[in-house]
Amino acid sequence: MSSISGSIISLSPAQFQLRKTPSSLRPSFVACSKTNSSSSPIPPTLIRNQPVFAAPSPLITPSLREEMAYEEAIAALKKLLSEKGELETEAAMKVSQITAELQTTDAKPTSEAAVEKLKQGFIKFKKEFYDTHPELIEELRKGQTPEYMIFSCSDSRVCTSNILSFVPGDAFVVRNVANMVPAFDQVRHTGVGSAVEYAVLHLKVKHIVVIGHSACGGIKGLMSFPFEGSTSTDFIENWVKIGLPAKRKVLAEHGNATFEEQCYHCEKESVNNSLANLLTYPFVRDGLLNKTLTLKGGHYDFIKGSFELWGLDFNLSNSLSVKDVATILHWKLF
Repeated sequence: MSSISGSIISLSPAQFQLRKTPSSLRPSFVACSKTNSSSSPIPPTLIRNQPVFAAPSPLITPSLREEMAYEEAIAALKKLLSEKGELETEAAMKVSQITAELQTTDAKPTSEAAVEKLKQGFIKFKKEFYDTHPELIEELRKGQTPEYMIFSCSDSRVCTSNILSFVPGDAFVVRNVANMVPAFDQVRHTGVGSAVEYAVLHLKVKHIVVIGHSACGGIKGLMSFPFEGSTSTDFIENWVKIGLPAKRKVLAEHGNATFEEQCYHCEKESVNNSLANLLTYPFVRDGLLNKTLTLKGGHYDFIKGSFELWGLDFNLSNSLSVKDVATILHWKLF
C-alpha cells in the first residue's frame, strides 16, 4: 500500500486574490498535486488560510449616526482615499456630490427632530392648556357648540385660532386654498357644502366668517391664470376660478393699478364673492331671514399686523330670490 500525505500551506491575506466569474464574485483557491517516487496521489493543497465560502471583508465599515456632521463624513472619505489609492479616481468624482448632499441633509431637520417638535408641542399644550382648563375640557367631552364657522386659507402663516385667540370649542373651521366658498352644488365641492350644512343645521353656529389675508398665493394665481385653453395645474385653477367674479370686478375698478395692488383688492373682493355664494345655500338664507345667523367678511394683513372685519347688508326678504340678491351685489353667478 502506498502512503498518502498532505500539507496545508498558510499564506498571509496579501498572498491570495479573488477571481471574478461571470455569475458571481467568490473566493477561489489553487489546488496543487504532488507525486512521490511511487506515483501515489497526494490530496490537493489549499494555499489560503480562510474558509472557502468566506465573504471578502468590506473596504470600510463606517460607524453611522444620523447626527454626524458632514465634515466628519468628508474626513472619513479622505482617510479611505489615503488608504485605498486605487479608489481615488472614482471616489474623487463623487466627493463634491456627496458633500453637497450631506450639507443639504445637515441643514434640514431630521425626521426625528420633526417628530420631537410635534411631541414637545403637545406636551406644552397639555401642560399649559389642557391640564389648566379642566372645566372646559369636561364641557368639550359632552360635545361641541361653537359660535363661529370660519373659512380661512390653508396658508401656514395664517392660523385663525392664533390670530383671534380662539380656544377649543370656539369655532368650526374650514381651511382651503384662498379661503373660498363655492356656490351650492350637490355634485361638485361637496366637502365645503357638507361643512356648511353641518355647521348651520346641526351645530347651530351664529356667525359665518370668511377671512382673507395679505400676500395670498391663491389670489395671485386667480389674478394671473388666463383661464383660457388648457390648464397648467391639476386642481388649483379649477378651484380658484370660484373667485372669477371678484377678479372681473377688480379689473373693472382697478384696471390701472399694479398687479400687487390688484391682488390686494382681490383678497377682499374674493371674500365678498364667497359671502355671496353662501346665499345660494337654502339653510344659510333661512338663517339670515330668521336672524339666527350672520355673515361677515374679514382680512388679516400679517405684513402690517392689522385685521379688518365687515358685514354686508343683503337686504334680504322673503320676496327676494338668490338671483335678485346677487344682482344687488353685482355678482354674476354661474
